[in-house]
Amino acid sequence: MSAATRLRRLKEDAEIIIFEKGPYVSFANCGLPYYVSGEIDDRSKLVVQTPEALYDRFRLDVRPGHEVISINPEDKTISASHNGDIVTETYDKLILSPGARAFIPPIKGLEEAENVFTLRNIPDLDKIMKRMSGMDVTKAVVVGAGFIGIEMAENLKHLGIDVTIIEKAPHVLPPLDEEMAAFVQNELKEQGVEVITSQSAVEFKDNGNVIVLEDGTEFSTDLTIMSVGVQPESTLAEEAGITLGLRGGILVDESYQTSKKDIYAVGDAIVVKNQISGEDALIAMASPANRQGRQVADNIAGIKRANKGSIGTAIVRAFSMTAASTGLNERTVRMAGLPVAAVHTLSKDHAGYYPGATDITLKLVFNPENGKIYGAQAVGEKGVDKRIDIIATAIKAELTVYDLPELEFTYAPPFGSAKDPVNMAGYAALNIMEGMSESVQWHELNNELEKGAVLLDVRTESELKGGRFPNALNIPLNDLRDRMDELDQNQSYIISCRSGQRSYIGERILKQAGFKAKNLDGAFALYNTVKPEELVNV
Repeated sequence: MSAATRLRRLKEDAEIIIFEKGPYVSFANCGLPYYVSGEIDDRSKLVVQTPEALYDRFRLDVRPGHEVISINPEDKTISASHNGDIVTETYDKLILSPGARAFIPPIKGLEEAENVFTLRNIPDLDKIMKRMSGMDVTKAVVVGAGFIGIEMAENLKHLGIDVTIIEKAPHVLPPLDEEMAAFVQNELKEQGVEVITSQSAVEFKDNGNVIVLEDGTEFSTDLTIMSVGVQPESTLAEEAGITLGLRGGILVDESYQTSKKDIYAVGDAIVVKNQISGEDALIAMASPANRQGRQVADNIAGIKRANKGSIGTAIVRAFSMTAASTGLNERTVRMAGLPVAAVHTLSKDHAGYYPGATDITLKLVFNPENGKIYGAQAVGEKGVDKRIDIIATAIKAELTVYDLPELEFTYAPPFGSAKDPVNMAGYAALNIMEGMSESVQWHELNNELEKGAVLLDVRTESELKGGRFPNALNIPLNDLRDRMDELDQNQSYIISCRSGQRSYIGERILKQAGFKAKNLDGAFALYNTVKPEELVNV
């Protein structure tokens, strides 16, 4: 619809016809989970535009209930099925925007299951609501812990339903790195959601009322939501002889034209370039899709717009926790064999002395050789969206970590800090690049200790009462200069505090005194989130 309405604004005399196989031509699919819980209380609010409204304002010929069944590129015709009849139309330019369909893995008993649903559109939503109104749903299972899976788990739990999430990956939200996803996973558990990872559903029994996992565990369920990902809806394009690419996505050039002349494609169905890696990618998100719709209309109207690709910026709420990411995660960068470093910072969403300040844990992934920003992830209660949006903008503008401390933001105590979390992440990254600091990541700590390093905790004695590392040496930071005679110049030290800021100061003190020292990136707070079982609670 963004393509059609933009094209009308550019070409008042064009005949514009929209075929949609479903009953709705413009709806808020990202809002569907929130209707399930009643947070969005009126179903009509999910319908953004109607065919009648689109005709009145834009003179668009919108035809819902018309499923295009074939494309003939040679004759420039399409055929659509409507109420049992076949309708044929000619075109000068054809835009394909079929989107993506829910990926359904082959699971034994799935076809007989009566209580298993996906959620991609309003008819899907209606089926779920009908099921919930027709019986007393007390147990629900969400298969897949991506963004939609997390949203559905939250909204079902708000209804008082016992919810279990099953995720094949080792942690929820696979686009995030393990330690960042741990914050969300812990929040889900604290809110009473059962989380099962490294498992997948292999069978449905009793018409879907029982789910069997890989290890043989069985769960009873009144309602199951399949949310294991999406795949491009490219069958129509393939049958028309259009070239496909990565995982069946439609290949397009920088003008969004497919391999067939005068046929264009946009949205979740197309292969895009990841702007950071330059690799082919499938990025099924609303913002890029809407941008592509506008740009393809410009190209058809003679205004050159290049398809620059996408970076994949996303956000999700999980009860009181928000998680957001942009660009590449550390795992992806390492798999690509690129030089990579990461820093974790712990800051407040606004001035710490102003009431209501909450923590933001921000991870910045970058190239330590040239400062290129690969991506970022953040978790917290508030202000996460603002910081990830800033870094997403920085990536699009090809800024580096050198630029992050230079960014100037609005500041007043209720809104931010004089040194914003984004500035602080930039400073931390520069310390790594310029040799001011050497870091040890949370997953490297045990290996470093086994090689003989000593962990030095510079927190205060009162802080240690909330938990501590076993066998760590404790010297509070303010006492460190006066107690250096207790340390061994031949010994390597890894320094930790709560967040990594004081331990960096400790690292600088020791290094300038001739000691070998490194900073535990993210420090106790991060380690306590990922591996609390390895710590000692006092």
